[in-house]
Amino acid sequence: MTIQGLQIESRAGKNALLRNMNIEVQKGEIVGLIGESGSGKSLTAKAIMGLLPSEMNVNGHIFYKNDDLLSIPSEAHRKLLGKEIGLIFQDYRGSFTPFIKIGKQLVETICTHEMIRKKEAKIIAFRVLEEMGLDSERVYKSYPFQLSGGQVQRAAIAMALALRPDLLICDEITTALDVMNGEKVLSYIDQVRKETGCAVLLITHDLAQAYKRTDRIYVMHQGEIVEEGLPEQIRCHHQHPYTKKLCSCLLSLPGEEALIQNNKVRVL
Repeated sequence: MTIQGLQIESRAGKNALLRNMNIEVQKGEIVGLIGESGSGKSLTAKAIMGLLPSEMNVNGHIFYKNDDLLSIPSEAHRKLLGKEIGLIFQDYRGSFTPFIKIGKQLVETICTHEMIRKKEAKIIAFRVLEEMGLDSERVYKSYPFQLSGGQVQRAAIAMALALRPDLLICDEITTALDVMNGEKVLSYIDQVRKETGCAVLLITHDLAQAYKRTDRIYVMHQGEIVEEGLPEQIRCHHQHPYTKKLCSCLLSLPGEEALIQNNKVRVL
């Protein structure tokens, strides 16, 4: 996926929400998009998925393979969603209809995209639920309100990964998870990436997560990309004042202080 000159404005107030945004995510690559809340990270994900409200003006290009997602017919765009381009929402509760059991929704989603029988889809659903560390039998038969927030989030991640999309957008997916389950989920996504060669756009404000998991990082501030580089470059050799301020929010671990000082980076 390649984003070129993406600009999003509010029609009412003519406020620029995103300005001249350029991002590239190659096959088999995990790319991080970091920045504080309100910087435009989730807005970028919604633009890719075609989920922006009609009150917004969108200009630029979002190329997925050979298609410009901003110019192709809405029906063609919709066909790419799920199987080709997957999104794991930050709002995990919105991933499921509250009055339909989790299992039925998983099977319906898989059958819609894979064109297989319900029996086969059920086997896939059980497998991905187990890989998320869930009690597959219980979760499959439960309504969303009968599960904890973390369980619903992992079920939502399982649903997205069951389709094995070529591009996976992860929008703050570990927000509702504890550290251990968050690491398990990210490790599984990394495993899927290695097995399928899919591309992953990891949207997060967790700097430690971005440093550890990504191949490249884009830093976003007030609707603009202000810096790009390898995780080590962003952490230890950043250039932009905002990146420096952002990196200073991450506490240093024991033994890191000398390394950071040698690289002339101050981490509080």
